[in-house]
Amino acid sequence: MDAASAAVVAKPASVDRLLELARPDMAGVDALIRDRMQSPVAVIPALAEHLIGGSAKRLRPLLTIAAARLAGARDDACLKLAASVEFIHTATLLHDDVVDSSELRRGKVAAHLIWGAPASVLVGDFLFARSFELMVEAGSIQALEILARASRVIAEGEVLQLTRSHDLNLPQDTYLDIIRAKTAELFAAAAEAGAVSAGASAEQCRNLRRFGQNLGLAFQLVDDALDYSGDAGTLGKNSGDDFREGKATLPLLLAIARTGPAEKAFWDRAVARREQEDGDFERARRLIAETGAEAATLELAAHYADDAKAALSEFAASNSWRPAMEDLADFAVQRKM
Repeated sequence: MDAASAAVVAKPASVDRLLELARPDMAGVDALIRDRMQSPVAVIPALAEHLIGGSAKRLRPLLTIAAARLAGARDDACLKLAASVEFIHTATLLHDDVVDSSELRRGKVAAHLIWGAPASVLVGDFLFARSFELMVEAGSIQALEILARASRVIAEGEVLQLTRSHDLNLPQDTYLDIIRAKTAELFAAAAEAGAVSAGASAEQCRNLRRFGQNLGLAFQLVDDALDYSGDAGTLGKNSGDDFREGKATLPLLLAIARTGPAEKAFWDRAVARREQEDGDFERARRLIAETGAEAATLELAAHYADDAKAALSEFAASNSWRPAMEDLADFAVQRKM
């Protein structure tokens, strides 16, 4: 039995325990988010509410709160940083949906299809600006540096993905570099900033950053697998979007390598040139399942989730935040269930 399957047998994953612990803090974060997305320019709060209002769990700000509390925070210094993290994340989603011409986001019609691409990009810029205002108000130069660096790394990751998105020979290490930058970096920064706000030791900050980064890698790997095996209800977006956009994600790269010359013409036409026909996605989905590419991707996600949990080992097991965060790592790889 592989690690992902074993985890499912052991217990169903849930973030309920973490959500319950963080409920009072997240209420404060939500209030900050709704206050700071306001503007006298009416389209800004309307567009922001369309996307932010659809975020049920707010996992990245939740991670900031959890890391701070696990590290011993007793005040509310982490709340503004958590709201800042959500604004960074939302801004990147608005920009990504324009770049990718996405039709759905969080189960809703993508904002650029309602308000247009220019408004979506500019509201994303507004949310970035709000995030930096909140970082400054939080009063931690170190946290400001962490989140500013994350914003730069995310942009680099998105550009790298854009330049290599149709590369059928993309090395796995380069793919991991892309998702480490565009997804895992914000998870890592969210956790590290929370630890810093709590006055955690340098070692604790490093360990919580490691937790966030490995959690983010697990999340993205599962997202990439679900694009071929999930549905719109599971994903909050259309399944097959990555395939239709010709994105070289790990399930696709592994399937291409494992099918070899027999399917080369298909992959070149459908992915590299994006000359897609009816039935191509179902054919790709079948090949990804039959070659074990999906299972291998989920197995790697389970490995990163285990590494995330190992990063919490120095924190007392009696600290209620630790098992709740371990649940989050399990949830990362079991979301398809």
